Amino acid sequence: MRPSRSSRARLAALLTGAAALLLTLGATPAQAADPPLRDLAAAKGKVMGTAVTGSKLTGTYGDIAGREFNALTPGNAMKWGSVEPTRGTFNWAEADQIVAFAEAHGQQVRGHTLVWHSQNPSWLTNGSWTPAQLGQLMNDHIATEVGRYKGRLATWDVVNEPFNEDGTYRQTLWYNGLGADYIAQALTAARAADPSAKLYINDYNVEGVNAKSTALYNLVKSLKERGVPIDGVGLQAHLILGQVPSTLQQNIQRFADLGVDVAITELDIRMQLPSDSAKLTQQAADYKAVMNACLAVSRCVGVTVWGFTDSDSWIPSTFPGQGAATPYDENYAPKPAYRAIAESLGGGTTTPPPMDECTATYSVTSQWNTGFTGQVRIACSGAALSSWKVGWTYGAGQQLTQAWNASCTQSGAAVTCSNASYNATVPDGGSVTFGFNGSWNGSNPVPTVTLG
Repeated sequence: MRPSRSSRARLAALLTGAAALLLTLGATPAQAADPPLRDLAAAKGKVMGTAVTGSKLTGTYGDIAGREFNALTPGNAMKWGSVEPTRGTFNWAEADQIVAFAEAHGQQVRGHTLVWHSQNPSWLTNGSWTPAQLGQLMNDHIATEVGRYKGRLATWDVVNEPFNEDGTYRQTLWYNGLGADYIAQALTAARAADPSAKLYINDYNVEGVNAKSTALYNLVKSLKERGVPIDGVGLQAHLILGQVPSTLQQNIQRFADLGVDVAITELDIRMQLPSDSAKLTQQAADYKAVMNACLAVSRCVGVTVWGFTDSDSWIPSTFPGQGAATPYDENYAPKPAYRAIAESLGGGTTTPPPMDECTATYSVTSQWNTGFTGQVRIACSGAALSSWKVGWTYGAGQQLTQAWNASCTQSGAAVTCSNASYNATVPDGGSVTFGFNGSWNGSNPVPTVTLG
């Protein structure tokens, strides 16, 4: 039985040391809203997922991730370069954190991704491997990573982005070293490592019927005919405002007719900035169109958004001048796109109110053997601050060594930080971030922050 929303919130706080405190500024109590997206989706037998960053699963970010979604995809934590940066040396910290969070919140996890041309460690890409060596490296990696989470993950994106736009195979380490059959080999290895997980091939610009999606279709058809284990196809759906393919539902259906599941795996819909009401209205219509196309096909298992908040989106850094691609804005206020998703799932009679509050969220942005860099983000929505002070207590002996954009002191385990002269004001809809370095030994748990 899935824990109640209140139980999930308490679990999240206990597990992650959630770091947000409501600052009461004469706000009225929030009105009752629709059920969260995860409940609406579950009622239709669908997955409503989001990609997440493990270090951010605290405070408001963690609350929304746990409340609204019934599936999580690690954005980067399970990629080869993240888990095995040096040959034979593994770092599972963020991946384990996301899996633990999902299990505490009754959520599925989508493993992403095992075999890809990008975000591989330099020791792998710069090596000189015979085909036999390269094939063994791939098999061993899959056996290690999939085996670690055997029985705990619902799905794996086994092979990611194997095709060029014209439908030819992408020239990659894997294709050049092993030939096109690297895909079948990877799927076979993943099935051996976890027979219960659903195995997918995932790609972008394959949402409509075109040369690339037809190549993927022919590959899946061939794999099925050969008896290679393949359970599903992931359509990433990194879309542009107003450009949802008219053949999306037709394309989903033709893959489903091959006897495989289909998932929208990385949905976001980007626009030229700044956003305005007309663009947000169009974006909402686009989100609804994607949702409706999936809902119309029984074997479309669900939709995952690639980050639910604009503050955690990859778009601005990859497509300069574009952004606002997700269902929540940078301050965690739901956009018209959120309502459109809810409406497509049978809800949408009310819109969740924005936070009528200011919050402080602590996160560790990088960590090494004896030190770490962290930050605290203070954000307001429906409220404002003319000055601020935050405090927390370290539980494992951590010590601050440096701070910037704030004045910080530490007495024993207690840390207090206050605004600088130039960043005292946090307007309604705005935010302020300050950073710091520290030392740690043994563990570095996230503390609970108070804002005053």
